[in-house]
Amino acid sequence: MMVWTRKIHKWASLLIGLQLLIWVISGFAFNVIDHEKARGNAHRQMTQSSAIANKDLQPVESVLKSYPETIELNSVNILSQRYYLLTQKKALYPNFSSSYHLVSAITGELTLVDEKLATAIAQASYSGPGTVNAVTLITPPIADFPSQKNPSWQINFADDLETSVYIEQGSGRLVGHSNSDKRFADFFFMLHFMDYGSAGNFNTLQMILFAFVTLWLALSGFIWTIHMLRNGKYRIKR
Repeated sequence: MMVWTRKIHKWASLLIGLQLLIWVISGFAFNVIDHEKARGNAHRQMTQSSAIANKDLQPVESVLKSYPETIELNSVNILSQRYYLLTQKKALYPNFSSSYHLVSAITGELTLVDEKLATAIAQASYSGPGTVNAVTLITPPIADFPSQKNPSWQINFADDLETSVYIEQGSGRLVGHSNSDKRFADFFFMLHFMDYGSAGNFNTLQMILFAFVTLWLALSGFIWTIHMLRNGKYRIKR
């Protein structure tokens, strides 16, 4: 019994110690890395939308009649154009798995966020010197944004930071910008939060197993201590 207890304790301490070392290294890296650069927004700019008179818009009621499965309707501006974002499946957060229809608020026609529209949205949010050199539709998991669970367009720009802009296919939403600085910082975030499966959060199987191993480290250490006490290994000297 005690032989296995000691083995469990030693191997558990090795695993816990290794992860503690990784936490120290990654924590030190966080203090060295430039937090502004780590966000990946070096070439990101705010897009401005022009106002559209309500009299020019399609009535909401008529749009909803064409899409009876809609559970929520929102008005959004994309490239100075007004759209109705119709939600058929709504998740807790925008990056979670959802289902949308994008309809022109002027014509009432269904709009698909295709390669051309996604590229235009990305270019409008980009202020760098690079030009578009690749456009790819990616399904999750997405390496630069692992928490994004919806298919998205990846628009790559030829610049010094290897900037990539991500546009959600269903809604046209700008997921975010990523570049070499952000990817470098994300590596240490992955280590620090034990997100080795790229889940995009710290509520992972690895973290649960780590907690379980830590529990076994504490229990085996406690059992080992009681065993040594009973065998007179600990004595208080006067």
